[in-house]
Parts: sequence; C-alpha cells; structure tokens
Amino acid sequence: MPNNFNEEATPRSLFFYIVWGAALFAFIETFSLLSPILLSFFLILLISLAINPVIWRMRALTGGRKGATGLIMAAMAAGIVLTGWAFFGPMKDSVTKLSERLPAYWEQLQKPLIKIEQQAVLYEEKIQAEVTTEIAQAATEEGKPEGARKNTKAVPPKAASGSRSLRSSLSEMFQGVVGRFTSLAFNTGQILVVLVTVFFGTSFMLMNPRPIFKAMFALVPERHHGQALIIVQRIGTFVPGWAGTTLLGMLTIGLLVFLLMWPIFGFSDALVLGLIAGVLEAIPFLGPLLSALPALLLALGKGGMTALWVVFIFIGIQAMENNIITPFIMARGMKLHPLAVIFSMLLCVATFGVLGVLVAAPLVAVTGILHDELYRKRFLPTVTDADLDRLAQKALCEKQSVNK
Repeated sequence: MPNNFNEEATPRSLFFYIVWGAALFAFIETFSLLSPILLSFFLILLISLAINPVIWRMRALTGGRKGATGLIMAAMAAGIVLTGWAFFGPMKDSVTKLSERLPAYWEQLQKPLIKIEQQAVLYEEKIQAEVTTEIAQAATEEGKPEGARKNTKAVPPKAASGSRSLRSSLSEMFQGVVGRFTSLAFNTGQILVVLVTVFFGTSFMLMNPRPIFKAMFALVPERHHGQALIIVQRIGTFVPGWAGTTLLGMLTIGLLVFLLMWPIFGFSDALVLGLIAGVLEAIPFLGPLLSALPALLLALGKGGMTALWVVFIFIGIQAMENNIITPFIMARGMKLHPLAVIFSMLLCVATFGVLGVLVAAPLVAVTGILHDELYRKRFLPTVTDADLDRLAQKALCEKQSVNK
C-alpha cells in the first residue's frame, strides 16, 4: 500500500512550478476577457441559490424542477419586460422635454459667460493701458522719448485669443461628455450580453443544478469534502435571505420615491424616478445618492424652489432608510461593516466593471464564511468573538463596558 504521507511530502519538480507559473501568467494576461465570464458565473450561482428554495417548494405542484423553473423564469421575464415598458415610455417623454428645454438652458448659460468674457477683455485692456503708460513715463524720465513713443504704440490686448474662452471650454466639455456617452453605450452593450447570459444560464442551472455542484466538489480533495459541504450549505442559507431583504428594500424605496415625487413631477416622471431609485437600491450606500441625481436634474429644469424640496425629500428618505427600513425591514439580512462593503465595491468594479457592484456585498459575506471555516477553525480554534472584542478594546485603549 503506498504511503500517502511520503507521496505528499515529495518535493515538487521544477517543471510543476513552471507549468503553474505559466498558467497564472496566462490567466492574468487574459483576465480582461475572462472577467465577464467569471462575473456571469458568479451571478448565475447567486441567483440560482437565491431562487432554489422557491423551486424546491414549487416542484411538487408543477411536476418537477423544469416546470417550476419555467414558471419562475417566465415571471421574471414578464417583470423585466413590464419594468422596461414602464421605464422607457416615461423616460422617452422626459428626454424629449429636456431636449426641448436645452436651447433655452444654453442661452441662459451663455449670457453670464459672455458678460464675464467682456468684463475680462475690458479689464485686461485697462491693465495694459496702465502698464503702457507707466512704461512710457519711466522712459521719459530716463530721457528716452523714442522708447516711450514705441511703448505707447503697444499691440491691442487679445484676451479672447490669448486664452480659451469659457464658452469654448464649456463646448469642449460637452464634446467630452458625448464621447463618454459613446463609451457608455459600448459598455451598456456588454452589460446586456452579460445579463442575457445570466438569464439563460440561471434557467438551465435551476432545471438541473446537480452536475454543476458535482463538478465543484470534484475539484476538492476527498478529505475536505465535509468542510466544503458546510461552506456551500452556509452560503446557500445566506444567499436567499440576502436576496429577499435586498428585493424588499428595493421595492420599499422605489415605492416611497414614486409617491413623494408624484406631486412634484407628475405620474410619468415620478414613475421613472421610483424605478431608478428601486434599481439603484441594490447598490449599497452609493445607490441612494446616485438615485437623487436624476431628480435634481428634473428639479433644476422646473426652477424655483423645486430643487431644494427634492433635496429635503431625499434626505428624509435616506434618514428613514437608515433608521426604519434597514433596522426593521432588512433586519434578517446580512450585517456587514460599511468600510468592508465599500472596499469590496471598489474591488469588484475595478475587476468586473459596473455590474461588479451586484456581487460586492455577497462577496464580503462569502469571504467571512470562508474565513470562519478555513482559517478561524484551524488557527483560532479556541478564540471567541468576546476574546477578539477585548483585544480590539485594548488596542484602541478603550475601557471595557460592564453592560455590554
């Protein structure tokens, strides 16, 4: 019988490390091409784990997983189509109105810019005249009248040609924005490809998920199957709760924004703002801030005190979310440190692009599960959370609270 210990202790050959180094180098070089594939796979896993409990309960009524999956995916497709119809119709009207108002906005913006340019030209002419006079006086006092006559014939100021005007700078800025929109359209195409892939991939995985999980366990050594099973079960328990609370928060915030914006902007614009706020609620911390930008743009178009009222409303919504929605409605969801989520968002956006924010928060939770099962049980078997809390208090020179 071969000695497994001696086989494991045998040093690896140089060829083994060369192969692994070459594979790692190839992976790094092709990561820009692989990142959409990896993101799609992560999203398929998350969505499948989130929907799997519903499929499991429905399969007895529909005659199996395929029937239940078909109903769920058809409902999701119908929801996406209805949301798109409800979004793009009012959005088209809003964009049309904004395009009609843009010439008036541009005219109002140009008038103060022209005044600033003319004042700058006049101010520079005045300064040059004073400088020319001072030079002429100095030349006269030094007994050089010829130099004084030359200096009095100074070239007229060219303030507008000497430096770029504010209007030309603003035009260049708008041209840059158009270029950004072009790149945004290209990225939007990539996002749509990823979303379509995720939709069909999730459908096929929910119909028969066992081969995928069999392949995952086949990559793990046999002696670690028990630990891998615990990790997968913990992730499978966490994801449905996270998805449910996130969806509930999105619906609550979207409905709240719609109801509060309706009296200000009307039904169509309020519906668009509510849909935007609901979708962006999936982005932790930054979503509510981003959802306020379209409302502010519409408010600036209306003029008056509308923008101020919109700011106050979104501040109130944010306060309600932090003090009511998150603690009570989303209490069963994950409790993650904001700093960890922010760093995870930056990492995921840099790695996977815009859609990376969708896996940022679950990635933090999954990393915590992996730390508990792989690192803490091995290297910190007797250390409790209370022990770690006491160490943190001592490191911060804080006194321990008796009532804590």
